[in-house]
Amino acid sequence: MANLSAVSVFILQGFSTVPAIQLLSIASFLLIYLAAVLGNVSIVIAVTLSTRLHTPMYFFVKHLSLVDLCSTSTTLPRALVATMADTKEISLPACASQLFAFVCFGSLECFLITAMAFDRCLAIYRPLIYGATMSSQTCVSMVVVAWVSGLLFSTFHTVNTFSLPFCGSNMIDHFFCDIPPLMHLACGDTEGHEAAGFAVSGCIIMTCFVLTCLSYVLIVYTVVHIRSSAGRWKAFSTCSSHLATVLLFYGTGSSAYMQPTAHYSPLQGRMAAVFYSILTPTLNPLIYSLRNKDMKAALHKLYPQVPSW
Repeated sequence: MANLSAVSVFILQGFSTVPAIQLLSIASFLLIYLAAVLGNVSIVIAVTLSTRLHTPMYFFVKHLSLVDLCSTSTTLPRALVATMADTKEISLPACASQLFAFVCFGSLECFLITAMAFDRCLAIYRPLIYGATMSSQTCVSMVVVAWVSGLLFSTFHTVNTFSLPFCGSNMIDHFFCDIPPLMHLACGDTEGHEAAGFAVSGCIIMTCFVLTCLSYVLIVYTVVHIRSSAGRWKAFSTCSSHLATVLLFYGTGSSAYMQPTAHYSPLQGRMAAVFYSILTPTLNPLIYSLRNKDMKAALHKLYPQVPSW
């Protein structure tokens, strides 16, 4: 007979149940985490110290790197320590806190990407009013709104998830506390909670996505009407890094959250989580530095011993 007592402690399955794969996962994800920390911290320091990078675009890039650093640190260090020490238990309050932080930083990234799209759109579509509109006060206000929205969004999802009863199995088939595996684990009827989560997430994420797409429609419209090919390339190159981030963020995130809990696959969930919670924050610093001369110059000053490329 199933144990119907209330669950107070969860057990995180980890990266894999196969010992050999676990060892490989520890080594791989440790290196990836160190790369993510080094890359994002370097971006934050470089933008802060370089006066050439004190512009709205790099202001948002710095905050995006800070959010990526926090997002990765919310899940990966604990998963690595738990796997190495074989202590996979996590209390219900700790699990709720981890979910709250992860959803907060994930939604923050969504809001910042939308703000960055508006910034690039205004710079290309309305360059004459760009300087007056995107003042430092405006940029700070947009980041504050993103933080407040992210906190409210994560509060809703945390309450919506943990108001469900957990009275059966306490084994979370994941390497951190995420919404789909917790919904899958809950006992009782989850349809109402799932519908509410889809409705709120759908409205907010689709609004951000539509605003981002609208920004790029105006960008493409402007770029197409630039007469010289050099001018078109220069205009498009200013937003190519952001476009890559948009594709990476929405491409990996949608595969994890835009499906019903009834169709949730633990293996697919872990694979999707690796992309949107680990690889995306690690790749963002590379995206914003490889094709950006000003950023490469600032990073070269920060690490003069590393040859420039």
